[in-house]
Amino acid sequence: MPVVGTPRKFHHKYKFVVEVDGFASSHFQKCSELSSEVAVVEYSEGGTLIANKSPGRITFSELTLERGATSDLDMFRWYKDVANAAANAGKADPSFRKNLDIVQQERDGTTLRRWRLTGAWPSKFVAGDWDNEADETVIESITLQYDYFDIVS
Repeated sequence: MPVVGTPRKFHHKYKFVVEVDGFASSHFQKCSELSSEVAVVEYSEGGTLIANKSPGRITFSELTLERGATSDLDMFRWYKDVANAAANAGKADPSFRKNLDIVQQERDGTTLRRWRLTGAWPSKFVAGDWDNEADETVIESITLQYDYFDIVS
């Protein structure tokens, strides 16, 4: 007897937009995956052979965004604010932290899912490489650290 049901519709990864607080344009070619991990704390008590396990610290992976280099300098200025704060003995204005949304979209532009990253700041900026013999576009990238991510409904 055949199983009757509705087939699942999987989300495609080819259409997304990154929205950064205070930026006019933040379209990217690539965005690395979001991931987090909870550490496992193991401890043993006397008289037992089985270790007790408890959740420990949670860590979030860095996020890397890539795009073709243009005259838009918002991302570089953001990185420069953080670099200048670090150069001044860490006396940073907390305004360098921004919230951003990664909006996964359908082909027609409707939102499938919205991921919100809280307290993001750039830790690395790459201006791209140059080659006089190439026909390719210069790709710049920025690596972000963040405190937390969640799905916004």
